[in-house]
Amino acid sequence: MFQQYTKEFRYNARLAAPVILGMLGHTFVAFADNVMVGQLGTAELAAVSLGNSFVFVAMSLGIGFSTAITPLVAEADGSGDKVAGKNALKHGLVLCTILGLVLFGIILLAKPLMQYMDQPEEVVQLAIPYLDIVAFSLVPLIMFQAFKQFSEGLSQTKYPMFATVLANVVNIILNYLLIFGAFGFPKLGIIGAAIGTLMARLIMLFFLWYLLKNRKKFHDFVTGFNFRRLETKEVRKIISLGFPSALQMFFEVGIFTAAVWLSGVLGKNPQAANQIALNLSSMTFMFGMGLGVAAMIRVGNQKGLRNFTELRRIAQSIFFMTLLLEIVFAALFLLGRYWFPTLYLDEQDLLNQADNLEVIALAAQLLLVAAVFQISDGLQVVILGALRGLQDVKIPTLITFIAYWVIGFPLSFYLGLYTGLKSIGIWIGLLSGLTASAIMLYIRFNYMTRRLIAT
Repeated sequence: MFQQYTKEFRYNARLAAPVILGMLGHTFVAFADNVMVGQLGTAELAAVSLGNSFVFVAMSLGIGFSTAITPLVAEADGSGDKVAGKNALKHGLVLCTILGLVLFGIILLAKPLMQYMDQPEEVVQLAIPYLDIVAFSLVPLIMFQAFKQFSEGLSQTKYPMFATVLANVVNIILNYLLIFGAFGFPKLGIIGAAIGTLMARLIMLFFLWYLLKNRKKFHDFVTGFNFRRLETKEVRKIISLGFPSALQMFFEVGIFTAAVWLSGVLGKNPQAANQIALNLSSMTFMFGMGLGVAAMIRVGNQKGLRNFTELRRIAQSIFFMTLLLEIVFAALFLLGRYWFPTLYLDEQDLLNQADNLEVIALAAQLLLVAAVFQISDGLQVVILGALRGLQDVKIPTLITFIAYWVIGFPLSFYLGLYTGLKSIGIWIGLLSGLTASAIMLYIRFNYMTRRLIAT
């Protein structure tokens, strides 16, 4: 029985692996920033967490919107329509660029909100100048996403990975030089981390475009754009897919961002512990994201071929593969929950030792809950990817809103601020929202595929 699913594992893994590595690259930028900034103290680590919470909300909208390009390109590739594939990239690139600039402007306008969020004053003062620079890095990042989603739509997932690896190397080098003032460079602290992130994302964008331009298969797709001629029909099609997808990601990232803010109300040490657990969880989440992209590509291809029985079998093979992988991650979090936080903070730093030890202990408790929600988190993002491949986005958007903001957030708010559970209570709310999302999305996928097979 299981062989009909497990025989797809090798191809699923080959398709998803470069996407996962690329996604991990994005997360590793944050990991490198957190580890290096953590050496400066818990206030600096909390400031990066607070600043990035604004950026992550905006980034979720940009990345979610860009995912509209992949199923359109995958369907065009499945039906052999190259013109439709190039059209999807051209219009998607224009819309992603505009969206990146708009989101940058919104963050600048929203920045004064930090003063009214009941966050530690020391943390706010450090976060504001950091946010100015990191917010602008959204523009090249979302433009990069347009090329990335196009490349993945053609089942070519390795080129975005190469660009992301280069970006990480640049980010780590610039972090070392500018955070700590090595080799005669100015010592800029967390501002140095922000500059490193911006430069890494600019290089990532131009390197991916260069790679695609110099490959014969992609050259005609990524050059010779006539941006003066935009088709209203194509713009509407991308927006109709991209806007609900952006909301789906926004609802999920939004609740994790709310967890950052709720933790800040509890103090700088709970906020720093939350950032450590969140950063570690986001790394394993990228495996689910990569498998979700594989599900979107393969489902999109089968939709183009109109082979709905095969579509359902392939999607379920990816769901099963995700379940097994996330069980392994859950075990790793349980076993390593006391060790992982020590990567971020120096236990031997006598000046900050009391704070650091408290943060490590709190983070270890949060990783207990994170271990459990690995399974729900991975499954919900992969099922969502399959639904995007079906170009079914409106009902899943409603499902994610209900799961995260009707079920998850109220629990996080109440348990975190009005019970003795505090930080643990915030994360129990996250677990509840993710589990509800996974269950409801699978019910939707089951209904949609059975209906398609029957017609």
